[in-house]
Amino acid sequence: MPQEDYEIYKLGDWELQSGQKIADAHIAFTTFGDPKSSAILYPSWFSGLLSDNFWLIGEDKTLNPKDYFIIVTGLFGNGQSSSPSNQPTPGPFPKVSFYDNVRAQHELITKHFGITHLRAVVGWSMGAGQTFQWATQYPEFMDIAVPFCGSAKTSLHNQVFLEGVKSALLAVKSTPSAGSGEIGVQTSSTEFRTWTIEEKEIGLKAMGRVYAGWGFSQAFYRQKLYETVLGYKGLEDFMQNFWEKWACSKDPENLLVMVQTWQNGDVSKQEPYNGDFEKALASIKAKTLVLPAQTDLYFPPEDSEYEVKCMAPGIGKLDIFPSIWGHWAGGPGDSEEDVKWLDKQLQQFFAADDMADLAKEVQNVL
Repeated sequence: MPQEDYEIYKLGDWELQSGQKIADAHIAFTTFGDPKSSAILYPSWFSGLLSDNFWLIGEDKTLNPKDYFIIVTGLFGNGQSSSPSNQPTPGPFPKVSFYDNVRAQHELITKHFGITHLRAVVGWSMGAGQTFQWATQYPEFMDIAVPFCGSAKTSLHNQVFLEGVKSALLAVKSTPSAGSGEIGVQTSSTEFRTWTIEEKEIGLKAMGRVYAGWGFSQAFYRQKLYETVLGYKGLEDFMQNFWEKWACSKDPENLLVMVQTWQNGDVSKQEPYNGDFEKALASIKAKTLVLPAQTDLYFPPEDSEYEVKCMAPGIGKLDIFPSIWGHWAGGPGDSEEDVKWLDKQLQQFFAADDMADLAKEVQNVL
């Protein structure tokens, strides 16, 4: 993993929803802008390092460090926050959830920064899952939530996709999947065994090729955008030097932890909702802009439409990336046109909320 500049916040022994705990846990973060400005939280996505979020931040963007104090946080398992790869001794990693991640972020924000309210939470993919989690776990804590190319509950079809990703990794160690939401089948007599260099290479390359069929749409491949836009010489060049290269830069145990978190995603798995998904979405108080991609193969617009339908009147708004880049329409910045489209939606939504607040102030004065 490349070296990056970031800070860590010590959480101590972090109790988890699963009843397990991460010993001496920490959360990795970095910030942009003045801490006195209104704060925006921007959590990481599946496999992403903190720096993989930076493409949406800049003085020419809505997420402008001159206007906002932007906090980027890392998921448990991303290799920077507590993860299998940075634990003192090898072994099975505790089972973590979106709830556990967001509770850690809340502690960072309130105890380390002394922030009691966020202007917004925004995120792509698993970052969107965390955004939905924030909006239901701490409904009063932010003005705006913008989940893009993600979901409030991991669909059955999405779980099936992730089974392929997970099984490609596990197969190289002759370990079958223990089912959706779990990792691999282990017996009491099986000792934890670290990955050999060969196992890592074979397993990660296989995982990358599985992911290749899901990250981009059929139209993306049909129109050969991997050649005309991304500059690869052909399909095999793209498979090797985009997908396999990406996968091989990761730690397999870290990926398995994040897959498990993702498969279990569901904002209703917490008090006071107790499995009532519609009740959880109806509890959202932040103005929420839900942005699916037209051709996303695992977060389709119809799922987002239902999420917005379940929100209270005037809370949720839906708009759809008019893109053939599939899931990659939402990030991490490879499609320039999609970045412009996303930033425009953010700018308009933030401005509309500012105008609504101003109108309320005027009305109160009158």
